[in-house]
Amino acid sequence: MADGALSPGVNLEAFAQAIAAIQALRSSVTRVFDCLKDGMRNKETLEGREKGFVAAFQDSLHSVSRDLGELERLSNLVGKPSENHPLHNSGLLSLDPVQDKTPLYSQLLQAYKWSNKLQYHAGLASGLLNQQSLKRSANQMGVSAKRRPKAQPTTLVLPPQYVDDVINRIDRMFPEMSIQLSRPNGTSAMLLVTLGKVLKVIVVMRSLFIDRTIVKGYNENVYTEDGKLDIWSKSNYQVFQKVTDHATTALLHYQLPQMPDVVVRSFMTWLRSYIKLFQAPCQRCGKFLQDGLPPTWRDFRTLEAFHDTCRQ
Repeated sequence: MADGALSPGVNLEAFAQAIAAIQALRSSVTRVFDCLKDGMRNKETLEGREKGFVAAFQDSLHSVSRDLGELERLSNLVGKPSENHPLHNSGLLSLDPVQDKTPLYSQLLQAYKWSNKLQYHAGLASGLLNQQSLKRSANQMGVSAKRRPKAQPTTLVLPPQYVDDVINRIDRMFPEMSIQLSRPNGTSAMLLVTLGKVLKVIVVMRSLFIDRTIVKGYNENVYTEDGKLDIWSKSNYQVFQKVTDHATTALLHYQLPQMPDVVVRSFMTWLRSYIKLFQAPCQRCGKFLQDGLPPTWRDFRTLEAFHDTCRQ
């Protein structure tokens, strides 16, 4: 459903004229009430005041009648919108006089938009899954498991040297960001990203795919008692807990299985935008603080700063 789109059966020119007629009708009705409010004034005698009031009141009523007739004429020219509306009779919910208490219609529209987005992303996911050759034929059912070759995904298994080269290139791209790579549990990489003197990020990777991120303050401890990176405990500050939630959302946004190095570089570029976490104002309200927190959200395309409530 396109927002604000009119159906082909609506006459746009007559629609614009009808809006102007509504404005004229509102003005005429306002003049009627102004006439009643002013009453009989500016006449020396009582008879003169009565005649002047009646004449002015009649002129105002004639204007209302004329504008109402013009609006009825234009309403017939506008045409009827198409009844093939995706929400059918649910549009009647918008006529509820207590819309502020039971906003069913607005919630229904929001749910419909999310349903469209879900259907779109499900189609993309289906296309990616169909690219993998997982078809089975009846002839393969009788082949023993020992003789059947086990397919190895080529995009998930990457040499550690290649992963190191990608991380080193990203480290050189951003001078204000330092990246320390370690492998405490075999081939899986763990990154400690330090962004200026603002924050530290623990990134858990499986090959070149990011599995988990934890954002903490610059002065917070990121190690456990045995000297390993602490990938489970969250930050003690609410602002960095918010940034951790946004970073998890960014991992879901930046997804390109065929080019994982591009995904990591895009995520690091987005993460670098937090270098001015406590200096950049919100692009929507222009304030630095809202409910005691700075703008913790960064747009995925423009990297602009927004408060969590202002981005919606």
